[in-house]
Amino acid sequence: MILITLHQIVCSGIGRRLALGFALSALCYSLFVGNVNSEAVVQNKLSHPVRTRFLRFIPLDWNPSGWMGLRVEVYGCSYKSYVADFDGRSSLLYRFNQKSMSTVKDVISLRFKSHQAEGVLLHGEGQRGDYITLELHRGRLDLYLNLDDSRLRFSSRRVAVTVGSLLDDQHWHSVHIERFNKQVNLTVDSHTQHFQTKGEGHSLEVDYELSFGGIPLPGKPGTFLRKNFHGCMENLYYNGINIIDLAKRRKPQIHSGNVTFSCSQPQLVACTFLSSSSSFLSLPSAASATGGFSVRFQFRTWNPDGLLLSVQLNLEPQSLELQISNSRLHLTLHSSGRLDDGLWHSVSLGTRNLQVTLTVDSEPSSTIELWEQLESRGNFYFGGCPTADCQVPTPTFQGCMRLIFINSQPMDLGHVQQRFLGNYNELQFDTCNIRDRCLPNLCEHGGRCSQTWSSFSCDCSGTGYSGATCHNSIYESSCEAYKLLGSSSGFYSIDPDGSGPLGPTQVYCNMTEEKVWTVLTHNSTAPVTVQSSSIQKPHIMKFNYSTSAKQLRAIVSGSEQCQQEVVYTCRKSRLFNTKDGSPLSWWLDREGEKRSYWGGFLPGVQQCSCSLEENCIDMNYFCNCDADTDTWANDTGILSYKDHLPVSQIVIGDTNRTGSQAVYHVGPLRCYGDKSLWNSASFYQESSYLYFPTLQAELASDISFYFKTNAPSGVFLENLGLKDFIRVELSSPSVVTFSFDVGNGPAVLSVKSHLPLNDRQWHYVRAERNVKEASLQVDQLPLRFLEAPADGHLRLRLSSQLFIGGFNIPTPNLNEVIPPALTPSFSISACAEVSVSFDRESSVTYTFQEPFSVMQNRSSHTTSVSTESSSRAREDVAFSFVTSQRPAMLLTVSTFSQQYIAVILAKNGSLQIWYHLQTDRSPDVFSPALSNLADGRLHRIRIHRVGNNLYVQVSNEHMEPSMRMRNNCTSICNCSAQVHSAATLVATQETVEEVIQAASKGFIGCLSSVQFNHVAPLKAALTNRGSSLVTIRGPLVQSNCGALAESTSHTLQGKTPYHCPLTRSNASPPAVFSGVVTAVVFIAVCALAVISRLLYQQRRAQRSSSSSIKEEHRHSMYTDYRTELHLHNSVRDNMKEYYI
Repeated sequence: MILITLHQIVCSGIGRRLALGFALSALCYSLFVGNVNSEAVVQNKLSHPVRTRFLRFIPLDWNPSGWMGLRVEVYGCSYKSYVADFDGRSSLLYRFNQKSMSTVKDVISLRFKSHQAEGVLLHGEGQRGDYITLELHRGRLDLYLNLDDSRLRFSSRRVAVTVGSLLDDQHWHSVHIERFNKQVNLTVDSHTQHFQTKGEGHSLEVDYELSFGGIPLPGKPGTFLRKNFHGCMENLYYNGINIIDLAKRRKPQIHSGNVTFSCSQPQLVACTFLSSSSSFLSLPSAASATGGFSVRFQFRTWNPDGLLLSVQLNLEPQSLELQISNSRLHLTLHSSGRLDDGLWHSVSLGTRNLQVTLTVDSEPSSTIELWEQLESRGNFYFGGCPTADCQVPTPTFQGCMRLIFINSQPMDLGHVQQRFLGNYNELQFDTCNIRDRCLPNLCEHGGRCSQTWSSFSCDCSGTGYSGATCHNSIYESSCEAYKLLGSSSGFYSIDPDGSGPLGPTQVYCNMTEEKVWTVLTHNSTAPVTVQSSSIQKPHIMKFNYSTSAKQLRAIVSGSEQCQQEVVYTCRKSRLFNTKDGSPLSWWLDREGEKRSYWGGFLPGVQQCSCSLEENCIDMNYFCNCDADTDTWANDTGILSYKDHLPVSQIVIGDTNRTGSQAVYHVGPLRCYGDKSLWNSASFYQESSYLYFPTLQAELASDISFYFKTNAPSGVFLENLGLKDFIRVELSSPSVVTFSFDVGNGPAVLSVKSHLPLNDRQWHYVRAERNVKEASLQVDQLPLRFLEAPADGHLRLRLSSQLFIGGFNIPTPNLNEVIPPALTPSFSISACAEVSVSFDRESSVTYTFQEPFSVMQNRSSHTTSVSTESSSRAREDVAFSFVTSQRPAMLLTVSTFSQQYIAVILAKNGSLQIWYHLQTDRSPDVFSPALSNLADGRLHRIRIHRVGNNLYVQVSNEHMEPSMRMRNNCTSICNCSAQVHSAATLVATQETVEEVIQAASKGFIGCLSSVQFNHVAPLKAALTNRGSSLVTIRGPLVQSNCGALAESTSHTLQGKTPYHCPLTRSNASPPAVFSGVVTAVVFIAVCALAVISRLLYQQRRAQRSSSSSIKEEHRHSMYTDYRTELHLHNSVRDNMKEYYI
């Protein structure tokens, strides 16, 4: 027995000519593995349910020895089918019990199949003008629906909602209509269209009856003539009523005319021409009784060019060819309509009585007079011909043909498939395997889709977008972007969300000031005078802006700051002066919420600007107008709270008294700054990254950013799915790679620069991927393209978080699933490390903020610490340094309770780390590097402590194994601490001579990239020189010693805010050095903090100050910290660049 090891299942709703490999939902095509021996049972499950009546099992592979055999069991479920057959002249009428039916909710479902592209499936209308019509038109399904809209009632052109395509393919298609009030869902197979009806009505009012299959009275008033449906319907339900079942049971509310209840539609057999170069069908010529010959057939295609028919003749020229050229039919004659629309077209060609006659569809025939009678010689070739028989090279036809007649004799394509008749090459029988590549329309932003047999293209003209799928906006995103291009003031179209769904809008860009202002006007620019208004009948003005509400929101949220001036001039017209405090006038924000403040940026404060500035004419009131005087007063304010802007409506309610009058003016919305341009982040350690929600980029995405680095490789961004992924990376010092996989296997695009890209200069990268192609551009290098497979997977399915960053991470194998990094349309950068040179007199002190509870109890530290708190105590310290001095103080951290950490170079230049966390015990001293580090070279130090375990890494060596502290450790980062560099330390009982000597020498050299837990003190010192948290003594000189750092230096997990403006590749060095200076200053600050703190503690012990003075000192420091904390929070909210 031969065991079938691989077989194929093909299914169909009819009992003959089961299609093989048809892609649409009506048929199935599946490969299954069989058993490997005669006893085993193999179970295969379909991935999706299939409705079918017949199955065909096709053996594809089997055991080479023995006999072929197969035993199969198929399991299914019961399915009830109510079928009606419409012959093109018949219909079903469902009559209501009352004169009219008014519904606010409708659910209609049915299945249909037909070989005709036109026909009414459903129709109903009412005297009020409501109507519903569902019909096939040009192979698509159109739904016309009107709910009490007089404009549509009297309009000659009714607008349809269209779903589906190629629905005249003789396969079953499902239709489902759901309506609730004005909301409608129309679903055909798997395609759903959501829309809202026009008009004021919420109910559908239909009189007398609904008709299915056609309109029984074509002359009925208010209806438009349409062709009746010719085909079959199944399981037709209207609001839960089984229409076909009622008709079969001859219920009185159903009237059926010429409808049968079995589907007897003839199955028209078609063949598909697959190849664009070698497909053909050869059929012999049948004898003609009247002389000459005639050919008749139907075809459908998307291609504008192709050979339809070729036949040899007995006279010169020796052949006759019928072809499509530039979407028209050519036989030295021309037809008028387009033929590459995917619809079936009938062609009839005949020679008789010294004439050649060509007829296309129902158009008038075209005729050419001949001198002699033409006779066919040899075979007729359809769609193409063998190379030896084609005298003139013509593009091969790609499409479908059916109903082929030669000399009035039908050609049986089943016999052709079995090689009993004619010959063929690259044909597929029993199906028309055509697909609509423009459904759904993959052209974005309203681009017009056109297609051929194997691809589609987008016409983006007039959309404001460009690219293969009209994805890229041709406009800049803001006025700020136009200013960077060198533009001057004027009106510009901006696209605030770039390639997003919002379209472009026109604004005025004012570039005459230091700030670039985006100005959006509204419909009321002139001052408005108001009289005779009251709370009961207020004056209301709605403001319509020059752009949509969504575009307004995008512009405001993407700007740094927005403002809008409101001028209110009054005479005996109050704003708030009422007994209960309720406002007499107010305005509405962009969400329609009522607002009653008239100036400033503090929402909820019911005041005017004069109250905030303390200059009202009567200080008993919060507004000048509330003084309610007979003289003119003015309340002018600038609204600047972004979340409430712009003003959408103003309401004036107190001008109805004698002598009352008000004049108001609301200025245009003005915004400046572009958050998308001036945001950047620095990734200077290998574990640094940013993560975001999963990238939503199934069909299209674009990524653009600037970067600069000295690392040889690294991942810019990445997002992973189960198998799909997308990644942009610096794969080598001169190569940027864009790679992704949407299910067709990894695709890779690379751009190689002739110069290194890790030169610490700004470089631009833009990557885009859509269903048509992928592209990658680096700086001004040539743009690289990669076309997508014609019939491959389209959707990029991602599931992990989007990760950005990860320099120095080894480039992963494209097939590996690794922790990720990405976002559509963003801008990132990598700023330089902060480096500062110190001399003996230089120092920086940074004071950490401390929780109040800890500060209050700082004098009550106990010597015993619980194991739990010990396990939580940790520090992460990192910095780089260059020096030739020894001994030297590198960094110190101290607390009010005399705890400290000191990192020093000893007399021999070796590194020493001093931990003194238990004040009643001697310090722990570690010497991880015994070699001389005061050698004038750059060294990188990393210190990581968790509980009693200390890990240290020096330069590029591996992290030293855990070093155990003798004593239990408490956390030092929870208390107020100071960080110093270059300070004098007076010995205390707990301070050892080496630390004192190193502190007295200070530090001469360069410090870079200093980080203590989540804080970068040097950067804070440089960017916040006026802060009370930072104290700087002596000169600080910016340095570039951080540029010497090894690119493989490891990174801490902390992330510190820092502002570094994003510039082009010619960014000025001071911007880089300012960051470097910040890091260096922090180290110096750390060293000074410990030493001066110890000095302060010793002196305080010698003083006889009372405890009350100490307590007062603590409270005063707490107040300073709280003030400083508020200052830093407000500053941090405006920062746009991050060191990670």
